[in-house]
Amino acid sequence: MGNDFDTAELRARHLYDGLEEDPCLGQECPVPGPAGSLEAMQSYPAGYDGSAPVAVVCHPHPLYGGSMANKVVHMLSDTFNALGAATVRFNFRGVGASQGRFDQGRGETEDVLAVVRWVRERHPAAPLWLAGFSFGAYVALRAQPQVQAERVLLVAPPVNLFDFEALPPCGAPCLVIQGGRDDIVPPEAVSNWVFRHQVERPAYRWLGDADHFFHGRLNRLREVVQAEWAHGARPAG
Repeated sequence: MGNDFDTAELRARHLYDGLEEDPCLGQECPVPGPAGSLEAMQSYPAGYDGSAPVAVVCHPHPLYGGSMANKVVHMLSDTFNALGAATVRFNFRGVGASQGRFDQGRGETEDVLAVVRWVRERHPAAPLWLAGFSFGAYVALRAQPQVQAERVLLVAPPVNLFDFEALPPCGAPCLVIQGGRDDIVPPEAVSNWVFRHQVERPAYRWLGDADHFFHGRLNRLREVVQAEWAHGARPAG
């Protein structure tokens, strides 16, 4: 599995270059983490009163350019805001201004737990949503048994690169979105994992013409998330 990871992610590395930069709209907020301060950005829809959901969004692989500025992560945050939910994006340890060093998903799971604790201290009445793209999907699902989010979104989960089969079922409504032209994560491997290894089968949406990074398909990805999660959040505004 390690060799597959090295090969696939090295092929992916250049695809992170030149992605849209985060305009940093919202409120910057350092979050205390287990390896030091974590750089985070929180964003609220108009009229947010603390009772609508808060979505924590996890970014792609730190060693290959992944950060909270990633265009998929940024789009998910915007989409959740449009659905009436607040969002918190953050950089894993060692990324951007976040302290610490990459820890193969173990320490990054602890980072998620720290961010979730921070969110719940500030919004105790708000339901929690948890989302992740690529490596972030793995870490989100790894953290879910302790987080117990009300909803989980996994975009392009790298089931061929990490041991997803060792993870327990999500335990909450879960939406998996996979591109049919993904050359980093084999789409059929994701399909097999969804339908064979989840006791509580998640909703599965296949975007046949999308690659791993959803180049040119971000609007379609947004539409799928909005359609699937339109209920359960107070409309923005």
